[in-house]
Amino acid sequence: MSLVLRLLCVLCVSAVSLLAQRAEERELGQALAEVGNSTVDFIRVVEGHLAKYPASSRRAELERALAQAALEGKDDRRIILYGERVLARDADDLELLERVARALLAGEPAAQEQSQRALDYARRLETGLGAAQKEPPPSRPGLGKWREELDRALGRALLLQARATGALGKAAAAAALARKAYQSYPSSEPAQEIARWLVTAGDPEGALRHLADAFSIADARATPADRAAIRVRLGELYRKLKNTETGLGDLVLEAYDRTTALLAERRLRLRQVDPNAQLTDPSEYTLSGLDGGKLSLASLRGKVLVLDFWATWCGPCRVQHPLYQQVKQRFKSRPEVVFLSVNTDEDREAVPEFLRENQWDQKVYFDDGLAGLLRVSSIPTTILIGKQGQVVSRMNGFIPERFVDMLAERLEEALKLNRHLEAAPHP
Repeated sequence: MSLVLRLLCVLCVSAVSLLAQRAEERELGQALAEVGNSTVDFIRVVEGHLAKYPASSRRAELERALAQAALEGKDDRRIILYGERVLARDADDLELLERVARALLAGEPAAQEQSQRALDYARRLETGLGAAQKEPPPSRPGLGKWREELDRALGRALLLQARATGALGKAAAAAALARKAYQSYPSSEPAQEIARWLVTAGDPEGALRHLADAFSIADARATPADRAAIRVRLGELYRKLKNTETGLGDLVLEAYDRTTALLAERRLRLRQVDPNAQLTDPSEYTLSGLDGGKLSLASLRGKVLVLDFWATWCGPCRVQHPLYQQVKQRFKSRPEVVFLSVNTDEDREAVPEFLRENQWDQKVYFDDGLAGLLRVSSIPTTILIGKQGQVVSRMNGFIPERFVDMLAERLEEALKLNRHLEAAPHP
């Protein structure tokens, strides 16, 4: 066959393939348009499409979509089926590594082969989280929150390893892994896992201590039903060993003191790396300045704070800026009013150049998670904090022709409100 004929054949095949691909995509688009928000129908349509077009060029993309739909629908069978296919192509998907491992261990007891696969995925998850720990932490939502979420995820990875290892018949090793999970992030679930495998390993006395920890530890994720179930197991094991429940209360009190001290120590460590860690009161926040300094909002208690949340990418913030400056001029002789420019950019390195280019000369602080705590969902946002530390006003966005007067009026109202609170008789 001549070169020209071969080229024509290739072009014809390519054209037919392109037409078939377009027909396939058109068919899929029409089917998905009828699905709406139904996860069940989405799965049905996409699975049907892949059955009809097994060689689809979009198979990898569609299988990832099926895995995500399975996660949303908490469909363990499909989480395993499609999750493992995705992980064969993308070994670094941390969410899928955890959810596939958890799904593989969901049955009681998990099969040996499934347990081994779960263990492999949980180890890969631990490795991935270890790599994430070495990366520079994001500026938002705060170093403490980032550290806490990473520790919690590492605890879950170790917990899954413990569960898989125990299912493989290695109870002592499972208990040791569960201890590491508890050390990474102390909570009720790993404490129960330690107790479970200590019982299997023939150490019921050790299991009692950890069950008491699981019952006593402050854990927002443990429901009243969870704690009731732990209480039943704790009582049964204690009676089995002691033939009485006398002394059980003392065991629980000791666990309460132990776990309370452990959580207090953890909070202290987090506060050392992030003074805002686990704070829920915005007036107690500490903001880092562009110049490297720190500002404790608690040091401004007794003043009305005007927090101007802005970003370099925000066009309306540039329009608002001169208006904001006008309000500052109106209150420049009022020391009880403090204006704070709070930047919310993810990339803080862009801020100095932005200030120079736009000739903004005010002192700038970074939000350090305060925007999240105050639920700032749009930029610009102006929030007024009263003298007692309470939020007294919020302006999402601004009306250019009214902004100066509106903010000035709200400031005057905040000042009057605080005068009334100060003058009110105390009980």
